[in-house]
Amino acid sequence: MPAIKAAICHAFGEPLSVEDVDLRAPSWGEVEVELHAVAICHSDISFADGAWGGSLPAVYGHEAAGRVSALGGGVTGLSEGDPVVVTLIRACGQCPSCGEGRPTGCETPYDGDHGPLKTSDGGKLHQAMACGAFAEKVVVDQSQLVKIPEDMPMDAASLLACGVITGVGAVVNAAQLRAGQDVVVIGAGGVGLNAIQGARIAGARRIVAVDMSEDKLEVARQFGATNGVLATGEKPWRAAKTAMGRGADAVLVTVGAAGAYDIAPRYLAGGGKVIMVGMPATGAESHYEAANFAAVSQSMVGSKMGNVVIRRDIPWMIDMYGQGRLMLDELISNRWSLDQINEAIADTKTGSARRNVIILK
Repeated sequence: MPAIKAAICHAFGEPLSVEDVDLRAPSWGEVEVELHAVAICHSDISFADGAWGGSLPAVYGHEAAGRVSALGGGVTGLSEGDPVVVTLIRACGQCPSCGEGRPTGCETPYDGDHGPLKTSDGGKLHQAMACGAFAEKVVVDQSQLVKIPEDMPMDAASLLACGVITGVGAVVNAAQLRAGQDVVVIGAGGVGLNAIQGARIAGARRIVAVDMSEDKLEVARQFGATNGVLATGEKPWRAAKTAMGRGADAVLVTVGAAGAYDIAPRYLAGGGKVIMVGMPATGAESHYEAANFAAVSQSMVGSKMGNVVIRRDIPWMIDMYGQGRLMLDELISNRWSLDQINEAIADTKTGSARRNVIILK
């Protein structure tokens, strides 16, 4: 098997180690992609810190773009050299969830311990999230790929693999926001900014960003927020309702903090929805008064990866980017090399970065 460089997590909470690893050739239905860019998502950091458990050693990374470098048997619609986005959404196309058009909920399990990666001495190396993109190359199922325009920058394209589709998709697919409705977005980080963009594109009347940082609220306004509210204020939902003149039709929680879910319903109007995007650590709990939801017909809706269908939604978002209506380049805070991945992760953990991108080629 050919050797490639990859950043390996050997122990939760410890720095990643850039090493040579073995990557087997693609088998039936699989595609090898030479990566050009991979963005760092907070989910990668949460996994590497042990928030959700998992198998080690592992290669994380799941927001990537590159060019097809080899094809397994049975692959259709792709050729060597094609530029593609690489996502973690691996869909069998046969299970009930796939059958009803919900590939993000595919029920066919994937065993990353027996994927295409091995350590340099032939040992187990877990391909995290069916992707393992903190590496020079990946081998993934063809269902995880979407072709992109030849002239699209790879760093911008990589963002479409997770953060952008999660935020925009949560608005258009999970919340099913209609023009003229009001939105609160809790958290103005990478996913939150994309939820704000999604609300702007969908025609929201008021878009209120809620965050702990004034600087991030100012950035949120650049992406389409009409108002900003500091989460540190006393009863911030009151300030949000004042800005809207009412409660919100949709409250999108984009941070992985259980406390944010405790207060999210307070921002809602009657009939409104809390859209659950951010993922707290395993075991974290939130609490609500169920009667309040029932009395005014409110609801809570989970949104995994924006409930997207990647070959429907990513081409649409690429077109929006080409028109200048979807901001991607502005999401990139810094660009780093693979050898700098631990510095890039540390910078991401400060909360000030929108998206850090590892440039591989």
